[in-house]
Amino acid sequence: MSVGRFETRGVDMSKRHLAPVAIGLLAVMACAGPASTPTNSGAPPSAASNPPVTKKITFVTPNPSAIVVFNLCAAIGEGYLAQEGIEVTFQALDGSGPVLQAMAAGQAQIGLPGPAPVLLARARGEKPVMFYNLYAQSLFGLVVPADSSIQSPADLKGATIGVGTAGGAEVPFARAILKEAGLTENTDYTFLPVGDGGQAAAAFTRKEVVAYAAAIPDMAIMRTRGMNLREITPDKFLAFFGNGYTTLQATIDSDPGLIGGFARALVRGMEFASNNKAGTLSDCAKLNPQEAADTTLSSALYDASLARSKPPGGAAPGTFSASGWQTWQDSLVASGDLKAPLSDLASASTNTFVEQAAP
Repeated sequence: MSVGRFETRGVDMSKRHLAPVAIGLLAVMACAGPASTPTNSGAPPSAASNPPVTKKITFVTPNPSAIVVFNLCAAIGEGYLAQEGIEVTFQALDGSGPVLQAMAAGQAQIGLPGPAPVLLARARGEKPVMFYNLYAQSLFGLVVPADSSIQSPADLKGATIGVGTAGGAEVPFARAILKEAGLTENTDYTFLPVGDGGQAAAAFTRKEVVAYAAAIPDMAIMRTRGMNLREITPDKFLAFFGNGYTTLQATIDSDPGLIGGFARALVRGMEFASNNKAGTLSDCAKLNPQEAADTTLSSALYDASLARSKPPGGAAPGTFSASGWQTWQDSLVASGDLKAPLSDLASASTNTFVEQAAP
């Protein structure tokens, strides 16, 4: 295994910082084993028993945390990618935009952008395709202390609700939830920027807020600070699924074997990660030892990430629903980010590789 160090800046998985800390990231190679032979078909071939070459690719993520790509940690650490003959350089960039730009420029073959940037890129004529839905539920949630009398968003009338920053992506997310509950900002409730994670926990302790719009690392940090949280996010809003493994249509067309092999490793990685917390955290520590130094936070971040990876309604891990994409598109059109619905919305993702990778 060859290892090289990359310096990274604090980055986000959405529109604001989601990592628990800004940390240096190791570029780790999933080495050994040759790759499956490319085919000209649009579907992934089955794993070859003795493939002839090793394929070297770059994977780019918008977040320096290794734990937020926990199934990839397992795919690398447990040797599943190596068995597919895929050697991966793992690199963090500064948000979903740069991830998509790196892929479009041929500097990376696979990335982990969010669904909104993928749809906006497709509206520009680019062709990113999500092939594994890592975060099948929203990366944000509306939380209250477990012993709070608040049971639903409608109970927040007259309340002050904490957010990380006034311009963070959690604000429109929470605003939409509260609007659905019949509440109007600055009339029925107010937002108060209190910072992320530990700062949010302090705001609860000081009784400055009664609820908080949290990203999954925020939830993890607050729980490590001794806060017992309860989520009141309506199921409807969990449909705003988060970041997923993505490639370009051109890569699928030219080398479906690569994406098929990567998807097989991810499926195996998810199976391992879902049943082996200690082993997965050990695998992630090899990618990012600085993050692993805080064992309590790493444990909480794993729990939060795993929970958000489980699709609502019992769908297979890694798969996308048409209704989830429709929810995202409707939201982007309503906000004006998309001028009109896409004519090829169904082409923004594929379940083929995950379905064919299933045991």
